[in-house]
Amino acid sequence: MKPLILLYALSLISCQAAPVQVVYTPQHGDLVFQSLPCNPIIDAIEGCTGSPYSHCGIVIHHEGGWHVLEAIGPVKETPLKNWIAQSSISKGRRDHFAVCRLKPEFQKHIPSMIAGARRFIGKPYDIQYELDDEKIYCSELIYKGWQAATTQPLGKLCRLGDLNWQPYETVIRSITGGQLPLDRQMITPKNLAAAPQLDPILPYSAYSLAQ
Repeated sequence: MKPLILLYALSLISCQAAPVQVVYTPQHGDLVFQSLPCNPIIDAIEGCTGSPYSHCGIVIHHEGGWHVLEAIGPVKETPLKNWIAQSSISKGRRDHFAVCRLKPEFQKHIPSMIAGARRFIGKPYDIQYELDDEKIYCSELIYKGWQAATTQPLGKLCRLGDLNWQPYETVIRSITGGQLPLDRQMITPKNLAAAPQLDPILPYSAYSLAQ
C-alpha cells in the first residue's frame, strides 16, 4: 500500500503544480497590450515607461473573424491569433498580453472610435513618436481614434523628459537624427492603459484564445 499512497501523493502534487492558462474571450473594442520581441527600441520604450507594454491595438470583429487594428509598420488589421504570436520569439513573452475594456458607459463610442482609427490605415509607422498625422505609432492610433469619437483624451499625454529617458539617450538620438526632444508630447501604452475610461480585464500574462 505504501508505494500506491506515494504514487497518489505525487500525482496530486503534479496536478497542483500544472499551470492553468486562462482563456481570453475577445470583445469588439477591447484594447490589448503586449511586449514585442526585444531590440534596442523596444527596450527603450519599456525602460523609459517602466512598463512591459511596448505595443497595443484595438480588437475588432471583422469579416467573420477577430483582428487587431494596429500601427506596426503601416496601420493595418492583423488576425488576433497572429497579433498574440508577435511576442512569441522572445523568451518569457510567449502569448503574453493584457486586456483593457471600455467601461459600460463608454462602450457606445466603440464604433466611432474604430472608424476614427481606421482613417489611418496604410499610414507608415512613426519611429520618432510625434503626434502629427503623417505617421502613426500604436498608442497614438488608439488615442486619435478615441479623440475623433469623443473629442476627449484617452490617457494622459506626457513629455519625453518626464520619462526615464537617460539610460536610453543613445537609442533616442539614433531615431531622432541626433536630437533629444525632451519636450515632445506623446501617449505611451502605459498611460493609455491607465485611462479612467478603461477597466483592466486581464493583467499582463500568458493567455490562450477562445475558439
